[in-house]
Amino acid sequence: MTAPATPQRPPAPERLMIEGPAGMLETDISDPGQHRRGIALIGHPNPVQGGTKDNKVVTTLAKTLYGLGHVAIRPNFRGVGASTGQFDHGVGETQDLLAVARWAQARYGELPLVLAGFSFGAFVQTRVAREQAPQQLILVGPAVNRFRAETVPANTLVIHGEHDDVVPLAAVLDWARPQQLPIVVVPGGEHFFHGRLHLLAQLVARHCA
Repeated sequence: MTAPATPQRPPAPERLMIEGPAGMLETDISDPGQHRRGIALIGHPNPVQGGTKDNKVVTTLAKTLYGLGHVAIRPNFRGVGASTGQFDHGVGETQDLLAVARWAQARYGELPLVLAGFSFGAFVQTRVAREQAPQQLILVGPAVNRFRAETVPANTLVIHGEHDDVVPLAAVLDWARPQQLPIVVVPGGEHFFHGRLHLLAQLVARHCA
């Protein structure tokens, strides 16, 4: 089966308020219906710096994983948008994603779980993965220079821009080296993958197809 070269555009997502440990979490869900092959839970960038579920890297991940048959779920962390609560430096945000994962598994059944995240969201997913044991873990621009990311499974896909000016590539290599974890470097790419979202989608599609 050939992986799609570009992410498919899902229909308008269903928006729900899901109960989390600090209150309700505003969540967008794109469901492929009877062709579901898994659940993809996606974490967004740092709320303190304006990160939301509508970030273009996050929506690219959602479109790509939806196109591969996953229920793509994008919650706003606590204190973002209509989600209640306050920023908790990754601790509470980990619990937010775990709560949404449990809700999704109750609604859709024990489908394979894909955890994906961008920047701060990638850091949070390294913590979630220690409790949820995903089938796939996808980390884009992980903020390992600002937060203490966990050790991750050997099959984790890590994608980073060559010229990332928010999280230097050297910092990601320093984090990955003790784990002997390969990093996929996007030549010329910066933190938000301007002009390279199509390549990001291709890399994720090939990894998950």
